[in-house]
Amino acid sequence: MPNKWIPFVKALVHVACLLPLLQMIQMYRSGALGLMADPVNWITHQTGYWTLFLLLASLAVTPVRRLSPKLANLIRFRRLLGLYSFFYATLHLSTYLFLYSGYDLPTVWAGLRAGHPGAIVDEWKAVWPNILDDLKKRRFIQLGLIGWTLLFVLAVTSPAFIMRWMGGKRWRQVHWLVYVAACCGVIHYWWLVKKGVMSPLPFTVVLVVLLLARVVWWARNKAAAGAKKPVLA
Repeated sequence: MPNKWIPFVKALVHVACLLPLLQMIQMYRSGALGLMADPVNWITHQTGYWTLFLLLASLAVTPVRRLSPKLANLIRFRRLLGLYSFFYATLHLSTYLFLYSGYDLPTVWAGLRAGHPGAIVDEWKAVWPNILDDLKKRRFIQLGLIGWTLLFVLAVTSPAFIMRWMGGKRWRQVHWLVYVAACCGVIHYWWLVKKGVMSPLPFTVVLVVLLLARVVWWARNKAAAGAKKPVLA
């Protein structure tokens, strides 16, 4: 890919990554979301789906670009895809915090309009015991929160100046956590769905393939490095 194409392709990637959000907004504005049997569940599914999709897409960049030198510029899109994955993960978490938990947004909004910002804290105090109870009882919520926390760490440390400050080696070690985050996300999905539902399977297969590709690449590099060592007489 010629370098002059990069800005245009990045713009297309931005648009593509924002399309799911625009769809949700349009469905809300048109009233189609309200006609669903369970709109909150649909939003939860959509934000979770795109979190995993974009996370695995970002992980796929490195193995794909190794297939040919012509694909080297794909590295320019890895961070972008990872940040959009964190964006949808945050929307996914927010759906639980502000819709599932019982947090009364209309009451908070009315309080803010009336000049009572304390309504934000009051609502949190009301729903926080329920959230903690859910966190203790439901392991898929625990794992999802761990995955989001890891993505948060990766997002915060993604800028170039942070990488320079941390040093390349330490930065790479931290960003290996992306595979842990992906595993947390896939297992979270399996634990969330009912027994017999196989919708998490495609994500699982893709993640396993990406992990195996990384192992194969590491093994080849180690074997090549061993072959280059001089043999002592």
